[in-house]
Amino acid sequence: MKLPAWLRPWWPLFKRLHRFVTLMLGIGFRRASPVLKGNGVPTTSSDWSRETAAAEPDNVTLHPGLPAVVLDRTATAGDPADHWVFAEAKQAMIPATFTLEVRGGSLSGDYGATTTPGKRLDHETSTYFGVSDWREHPVFLRPTLGEVEHVPGTVLSLTTRGTTSNYYHFLYDAIARLGVLEDSLPDARWDAVVVPHQTKYQKAFLELIGLEGKLLEPRRGLTYRADTLLVPSNPNWHLEAPQSTVDWLRKKLPATGTMDLPKRLYLTRGDLPNTRRYVEEPALWPELEKRGFHRLDAGTLTVQEQINVFAQAEAIVAPHGAALTNMTFSQPGVKVLEMFPATYVHLGLWSIAQAIGADYRYLVAEGVEQAGRRNQGVLDDVSIPPARVLAAVDEMLG
Repeated sequence: MKLPAWLRPWWPLFKRLHRFVTLMLGIGFRRASPVLKGNGVPTTSSDWSRETAAAEPDNVTLHPGLPAVVLDRTATAGDPADHWVFAEAKQAMIPATFTLEVRGGSLSGDYGATTTPGKRLDHETSTYFGVSDWREHPVFLRPTLGEVEHVPGTVLSLTTRGTTSNYYHFLYDAIARLGVLEDSLPDARWDAVVVPHQTKYQKAFLELIGLEGKLLEPRRGLTYRADTLLVPSNPNWHLEAPQSTVDWLRKKLPATGTMDLPKRLYLTRGDLPNTRRYVEEPALWPELEKRGFHRLDAGTLTVQEQINVFAQAEAIVAPHGAALTNMTFSQPGVKVLEMFPATYVHLGLWSIAQAIGADYRYLVAEGVEQAGRRNQGVLDDVSIPPARVLAAVDEMLG
């Protein structure tokens, strides 16, 4: 659910309250679960899927995929130089991939919580934003798993947090898990797939990727129980955009042609407050237009058109937002300038830039230092003097 614009500045407080309420409610709901039997909430959890498989070997099998990888990233140009968020991310561990096979497994909610027949929550395949303790998982906000629908045969899960409403998360946390399945269980077959498919871009991605099987829409208050549940691990759960994932997406979703658009793109987020829009866009845009940029609202294009446009782009300027996900399809060496508010510097799109070999740089607005506090201003607008932006653009183009 999206907050109204006037409530968005309060998001960090709402998140803390959400976690606390979940923690408190879960204590009681887990105690009542044995009485509720089939639709009771999980009573315990494993932090790692290998622990889930070890705890219930008759019900759960872990099929390994690619091994863990340590990434050593190149230094990133930007202003201010050596921003602490980028400095901390120079090295990253990409976890090993796998597919979890759960006989009699359940998949709950639009966040895709995986539960075994022994009422064990597999936390590794059920991650949620800002939640490190499984007791704070939103599956414990309800006294039960809600309506339980049995789905005969084998069910594939491509659902996790954020995939129902965000372009970036749908591509990297839903579609990309098909690549994990290919690596870990290449001969897998399934009868149905739990995956969001209500929006135009979701339907388009699923069609372009050639996904087969009956589609089941995930939603809060609904649990699908399968004879066999297949849950590929999320290769992007730390928002690292692993090289293997990016390469797989580029291979499976190629450009099919070119469009009559300039090769310099400015990605607009409109003018609605508290949406990470660039506040000074009216003053900046005429100067960017003089430099040959085209103002693009990516949401007005089809998915294939977005792939095609970004595949031919040579320079991209944008406030942080999901439209930059399409950088996945750009050519190595594409020049990218990403703008952030002081309170929210997010590395998800920078990780994609690293994987494709982009010439990437950042601009962070002046403001309250957020050192050590991530995601505090997740919906804050970006306000940077146009002269500062233009100086960075000219340096990038030069």
